[in-house]
Amino acid sequence: MAAVLHSASREALAALTERVDAYADGASARELTATADELFAVARFLDGERRIQRMLADPASPEQARADLVNRLFGTQLSQPTVDLVTELVRKRWSKTRDLVTAAESVARRATFALADKNGSLDEVEDQLFRFGRILAREPQLNGLLADTTRPVDGRIRLLDGVLGDRVFPVTATLLREAVRLPRGRHLEVVAEELAELAAARRDRSVAKVRTPVALTPQQESTLAGTLGRIYGRTISLQVELDPNLLGGLVVQVGGEVIDGSVAGRLAAARRSLPS
Repeated sequence: MAAVLHSASREALAALTERVDAYADGASARELTATADELFAVARFLDGERRIQRMLADPASPEQARADLVNRLFGTQLSQPTVDLVTELVRKRWSKTRDLVTAAESVARRATFALADKNGSLDEVEDQLFRFGRILAREPQLNGLLADTTRPVDGRIRLLDGVLGDRVFPVTATLLREAVRLPRGRHLEVVAEELAELAAARRDRSVAKVRTPVALTPQQESTLAGTLGRIYGRTISLQVELDPNLLGGLVVQVGGEVIDGSVAGRLAAARRSLPS
């Protein structure tokens, strides 16, 4: 589940996101890759250095003092675009100190998705993230091993890479590795689902989670997406999962709304309507 931010942090993150998008529009793929990697590193650093985290998020400290601290910490370690973005990050007012880490991770993800958008892999990245989340939901032992922070992080990354192999795009692998490196108490299958939704949001789309007992053809998926788009008044991106238990029909979830048109659902409704 995505972090819930209060008003000040939401406004700060929205402004910072615009700044990242403006940078991404003019950056090369190589520059975006470097910036995203560095922003993820900053998020991990801030997560582990609580005292510095508090200093950089302290609203009582002058903005310039916080910006100067960023320059002392990172000025010779990171590229100038990253230093500029982190400086902008600490100049903002955050509702809670921990929101600084959330924001650093968020803009790192944003830069990574911008890279996928730029190289044309965003659709596939969204699908790969969603499907990996479904794999983890079905494999609790794997999920537990990846989330076990008592194990060395390098070992967990090797396990993840062994599972992914060369079957996913580099952007997908980067996003999942960073989720393992910085778990922050979150289950990886939930993070994967959140990332898939962020990929859809990058294209200004909403996500419809579709369960079906048989695979849909491309034409059926296109027709369903168009129908849902007309119902909800916005572009819809489908995340399709096979579920033979449904027997027939579909179950569609958009946000908190569920449309159950499955045979199993209709049978369950019929049973509930029978007199006891």
